[in-house]
Amino acid sequence: MTTHHQHYINGEFVADHNDKWIEVINPATEALLSRIPQGSAADAQRAILAAEAAQPQWEALPAVARGVWLHKIATAIRAREPQLTATIVAEGGKTQGLAQTEVLFTADYLDYMAEWARRYEGEIINSDRPNENIFLFKKAIGVTTGILPWNFPFFLIARKAAPALITGNTIVIKPSELTPNNAAIFADILHTLGLPAGVINFVYGYGPEVGKELAANPKVGLVSLTGSVGAGVATMQAAAKNVTKVSLELGGKAPAIVMDDADIDLAVRAIVSSRMINSGQVCNCAERVYVQDGIYDRFIAALTAAFRQVKLGDPAQHSDIDMGPLINAAALQRVEQKVANAVAAGATVVLGGKRVGDQGFFFEPTLITGVRQEMEIMQEEIFGPVLPVMRFKTLDEAIALANDCQYGLTSSLYTRDINTTMKALRQLKFGETYVNRENFEAMQGFHAGWRKSGVGGADGKHGLEEFLQTHVAYLQFS
Repeated sequence: MTTHHQHYINGEFVADHNDKWIEVINPATEALLSRIPQGSAADAQRAILAAEAAQPQWEALPAVARGVWLHKIATAIRAREPQLTATIVAEGGKTQGLAQTEVLFTADYLDYMAEWARRYEGEIINSDRPNENIFLFKKAIGVTTGILPWNFPFFLIARKAAPALITGNTIVIKPSELTPNNAAIFADILHTLGLPAGVINFVYGYGPEVGKELAANPKVGLVSLTGSVGAGVATMQAAAKNVTKVSLELGGKAPAIVMDDADIDLAVRAIVSSRMINSGQVCNCAERVYVQDGIYDRFIAALTAAFRQVKLGDPAQHSDIDMGPLINAAALQRVEQKVANAVAAGATVVLGGKRVGDQGFFFEPTLITGVRQEMEIMQEEIFGPVLPVMRFKTLDEAIALANDCQYGLTSSLYTRDINTTMKALRQLKFGETYVNRENFEAMQGFHAGWRKSGVGGADGKHGLEEFLQTHVAYLQFS
């Protein structure tokens, strides 16, 4: 029997009055997993009103008391890890190891953000006048909203909700219509724990209806979206009429620069890991590689051998694979087309380049050479297990090629020379650079992009600040 999920609004599971449903499909088997309500703007409005009603009382709690709730949620998530892992594997096509890592990292993230209860603070600023103090208070924004993608659907609930809640905000979340089942379990955890009604709400549906209302509603003080550039632009447009604050993490086209003095084995391991994680469907994945002339042939040989070792399959059936399917048929077609376009433009497929089987949305690990900087494959996000590689002569050339992009999320560098490293770090125009390691951020860092990769950011102290606003008071005394 197919599960039918319900919205979670004001502490209750709420049936959708439209009686319209969205089917959730297993990308490895194409089997029907569940149905979720196709929510409307009215559903989003109900959730926003619930969040608005709950917010003053939630903010009135001491921050440390709000932190206790985050710790409780984290503990409950760990207790249900097997169920959550299996759910994420089935609906997202993730490997079992990556899905389990996402669940446990989410719990750790909630605990980490809970500890900020005693750490975020205001300021006292010196005044130009005698007998006056200037106080800068950090206060909650009020009602916030979160619009989620499908590639890390469970973690991103916490990435948006945890800093919102610890700082005294309430939140309404729209999970991706492709991977909503994990959010239904998250809602059940909140309901079982008895989190105050309206503090976290979940509304299912499509972006043009539910997502637009979460960005355009005048009661919303901040909308945080993780998704495509197109979704980010639509969110900014919807939020503009109310001058609502936006925080956007969008696409990426991460360059990896491999210098002649690099540890080739290390670079190959890190780049393959950064490309194949979640079948290449991660915004900070290595998306293009620039290799210096002196080691180019050796590097390509080692990279080809590593690609040949990548195992793919149904992640629910195999625990020892490296990648599963792409998320849906549209993603498979997009990746196929990008490879075909690259070949038509003169590139060479060294390995892979085709769909695997006729059931599920599997695509071979694909290595492409003979590319030029102006090709689509080097400029547009692939979001699949495809890696184009290009050679270069000098560091200056490599940096110029890396920066020649509309995106600016992550980048990486492989070298043993500190001078090369420091020069590159000064000149690379990206929110993050990974040196001699895979592309994966830490919760205490700051994940933010330049250019079309986003506005604002997440994680750590600076990510917490996204959910706060300032109130300055000038106090004279005698």
